[in-house]
Amino acid sequence: MTHFRKENTFSNPILPGFYPDPSICRVEDDYYLVTSTFTYFPGIPIFHSKDLVNWRQIGHVLDRKSQLDLGAVTHSSGIFAPTIRYHNGTFYLITTNVSEGGNFIVTASDPAGDWSDPIWLDDAPGIDPSLFFDDDGKAYYTGTRPSSTGEKYYGDWEVWLQEIDLEKMELVGEKTALWKGALIDSVWPEAPHIYKKDDYYYLMISEGGTGHQHAITIARSKNISGPYEGNPANPVLTHRHLVNTYPIVNVGHGDLVQTQNDEWWIVILASRPYGGYYRNLGRETFLLPVIWEDGWPLMSADTGKVEFSYTKPNLKEHYWPCDTACDHFDESKLDYKWNSLRSSIADRYDLQARPGYLRLYLKPEKLTELAKPSFIGRRQQHINFHAATVMEFNPVQEKESAGLVLVQSNEYHYRFTRTISDGAQQIQLIRCVGGNETVMVSEKCDLKKIYLKVEARGQDYSFYYSETLTNLRNLQENVDGRILSTDVAGGFVGTYIGLYASSNGRESTNYADFDWFEYVPS
Repeated sequence: MTHFRKENTFSNPILPGFYPDPSICRVEDDYYLVTSTFTYFPGIPIFHSKDLVNWRQIGHVLDRKSQLDLGAVTHSSGIFAPTIRYHNGTFYLITTNVSEGGNFIVTASDPAGDWSDPIWLDDAPGIDPSLFFDDDGKAYYTGTRPSSTGEKYYGDWEVWLQEIDLEKMELVGEKTALWKGALIDSVWPEAPHIYKKDDYYYLMISEGGTGHQHAITIARSKNISGPYEGNPANPVLTHRHLVNTYPIVNVGHGDLVQTQNDEWWIVILASRPYGGYYRNLGRETFLLPVIWEDGWPLMSADTGKVEFSYTKPNLKEHYWPCDTACDHFDESKLDYKWNSLRSSIADRYDLQARPGYLRLYLKPEKLTELAKPSFIGRRQQHINFHAATVMEFNPVQEKESAGLVLVQSNEYHYRFTRTISDGAQQIQLIRCVGGNETVMVSEKCDLKKIYLKVEARGQDYSFYYSETLTNLRNLQENVDGRILSTDVAGGFVGTYIGLYASSNGRESTNYADFDWFEYVPS
């Protein structure tokens, strides 16, 4: 789907692809934004902007083993819903590791890093923590937890508050339940953020779960500990009332920011379904204008809906150098776009052994396992795209394989690999659904240097290979991509496209060399 825009407008999403749970802060005329990463490593990408529209990634918050080292966890475990704030020269990032340890804080003087090791918070139940710095010098923790009066139904949670001592990095004083959401028997009140404006404390949350019923609601109080009065117009932003065929869905989980020119904006998550209610791209980051009327925020006030295009913020436009479509692996470190699964795989790839190539070593771990496979991937960010690579690989043992993969999870993915199967050199396309693998097509192939390409047109994914890039042969066309959607696979993540090598349970000293990788929207 193509959306044309006028010269003084910008297009949504501002971060396409799997960039959910956005949080934003401003430091003078600089803006910083972070998102969730779940089981991907490095964790929590951090972006920088001068104009709220053009963003560049400057690093990851959790980029070393001492900060993030996940075990045998699913794709939708790990790191949930970070919040970034700045106070008195220090950046604070607070988030939840739902798999190990709970809620923690990391700090930095430079948002590009290095960030500190995690400071774990004792007696901080629940998820989605946030920090608020009040005018009197006190700081507060807000989060969401099971209802303190007892869970009467699934999703019966509440937002709670407690003062935090930032010198000791510990919660102090009493815990206070603040709000359970706008609706009677609301479910999953989450993503709480507190803001102060005109002598009111505003508590903005999401409720209804992160699916189609997702919504943003808001309440206010003269006292930070409440009681909070809900906005009579709640929910202040949702698409739950729109049909499933609407092009933007599951709107919620937002964070407000005030510009130096006194405009207000909100970053939120939402998804773009296609080919039916299927969301291969995951939950993406959108930007909306906010105005205040009668003491309450109005979001996207002209229509009350999230739009694909808005007038740009009243900020000087600032462009960054464009990302190149092709990574030639010429640098000493991997580009920020690349991620592995669950922890660092620095021991499984090499950029120096053959300069200008990424070498992936074959390891016994498989993509189907809750493990640390030899895999690096980047997000699918467009409905229509092609991705290609050239690989030099000579499998010598049965089941050794390497190539391109499209991954929703260990149980839902496609593997497009060169391998030995039953003693024969082959190129295969393997489909994994619910953990059950099917070889969709297999052809004899003894090419040691092979070009691989996947092309997507909506939910039709096609796979090509050859000894040259200009003479590609069709292995399989128009494969159904819907298995790469959370609506089939479950969970919270989006599709990744990447490079993979495995000895499939056997020890091996073999490797695959990748000369370049190209991703191009179309």
